[in-house]
Amino acid sequence: MPTHVERLTVDLAGYPDLVVIYLGMRVNRIAGMKTLLGFGPRISRSVDAHPDGLLLHENFIFSFFPMHAVMRQYWRDQESLLKWTRSDPHREWWRKFLTDSGGTGFWHETYLRRGGMEAIYDDIAPKIGFMSFAPVKPARGPMFGAVSRAGMKSAGPPVLSEKDLYEPPEGRQAS
Repeated sequence: MPTHVERLTVDLAGYPDLVVIYLGMRVNRIAGMKTLLGFGPRISRSVDAHPDGLLLHENFIFSFFPMHAVMRQYWRDQESLLKWTRSDPHREWWRKFLTDSGGTGFWHETYLRRGGMEAIYDDIAPKIGFMSFAPVKPARGPMFGAVSRAGMKSAGPPVLSEKDLYEPPEGRQAS
């Protein structure tokens, strides 16, 4: 006997500026397992703090080997998301990761209801998501920050500037 399918949908009219972001961390080396597992409680605490604009946070396992964890977040608007990413604890996590990945790779893909999409892939192989079919470019210049990658107007400086990331401090030689 056939099973009746109950089809439902949602009315997103009340969320004209909705932003959906997928974030993933993939273990690239054994040390990365410690890094990934260490992030779990910190992410949970940040979500439990109910940042303004975060509507929903969900966790997924993308693969077990190599371990690859993914989060999906729904934000009221890009302004709320950017405000949170430029504040602690996220700001400190991002600075630390960009100077030492701890044996992991990180990626995110952002989809804006008003239009625009963007992504970043740091130490991610094999190719996933957009990078599986779109031209891959270095995240430099106008491709450095998420706001400009999405084709939006700047909302202030990124957490870590391109200069801070790629140029050695004065008096130190590049390695």
